[in-house]
Amino acid sequence: FRGLIGVVFMAWICRMQGITLRTPIPMMHVWRSVVGVTSLAAWFYALGHLPLSTAMTLNYMSGVWVAVFLVGGTLLSGKLREIRRQVPIVLAVLAGFGGVVLLLRPTIEQDQWVAGVVGLLSGLIAALAYIQVAALGRLHEPEARTVFYFSVGTTVVGAALMLITGMSTWLWPSVLWLLPVGVLAALGQLCMTKAYSRGSTMVVANLQYSGIVFGALFGLLLFGDQIALMGWLGMTLIMASGIASTILRNR
Repeated sequence: FRGLIGVVFMAWICRMQGITLRTPIPMMHVWRSVVGVTSLAAWFYALGHLPLSTAMTLNYMSGVWVAVFLVGGTLLSGKLREIRRQVPIVLAVLAGFGGVVLLLRPTIEQDQWVAGVVGLLSGLIAALAYIQVAALGRLHEPEARTVFYFSVGTTVVGAALMLITGMSTWLWPSVLWLLPVGVLAALGQLCMTKAYSRGSTMVVANLQYSGIVFGALFGLLLFGDQIALMGWLGMTLIMASGIASTILRNR
C-alpha cells in the first residue's frame, strides 16, 4: 500500500512537472527497484523486531558499506600505492563495525539477533541502491520518474507477497495512516534521489545520518524504547565512522 500510494502521488508530480513516464533506460529502473525493494523489506522486518533507533542505525550503515566496496575494489586491483592510501578508510570502516558490535550486543542478549542481522543486510543492500540512484542521476534521469518506478516495484513485490502471506485486517480509522505513510515515503525517496543526483555525495551522506538522531528521539518519545548506554555508544561510533569514511573517500 505504501508503494501503491507512491505510484499515484509520483504520477501526479510527474504530470505537474511535464515529465513523461516513458524511460529510455528501463532495465536500470528494474535493477534499482529490485535492490531497493529488497533493502526496504529487510528494513521493515528489522523495524518490526528492533527498537526504532537500532533498526535505523543498521540501515544507515550504507555509507560505511560503500567505503567497504571501494576498499575491496582497491585491494583486488593489487596496486600497492592505492592500497596504502586506503588504510585510513579501512580504519574508519573497522570503527564502524566496532559500533555495530556495541549496538547489537544488547539486541543479541534479548534474543533478537536474527532481526539484527537482517537490519545489517538492509544497510548493505541500501548501499547498492544508492549507487544505482547516483548512476541514474548521471544519466539525467528525472528524479520524480526514478521514484515512480521504485514505487511500482514496491507495489508489485508487495502484492505478490500478499498472495502468500495474506492481508492484515483493516481497522478503521487506523487504516487511514497508510495515506501519510505512502506520501511521506514518496517525498523522502524524492528528496534522497534529488540529493544524490545533484548534491555533493559527502554532504548528502553526512546529513543522512541525522535520521539516526530523529529515529532515537521518536523511539523514546512515541514508543518508549529503552536504549542501553552501550547501544548509544555504538550508534555514535557508526555515525562517526560513516562521516569519516565519506570524507576520506571523497579525498
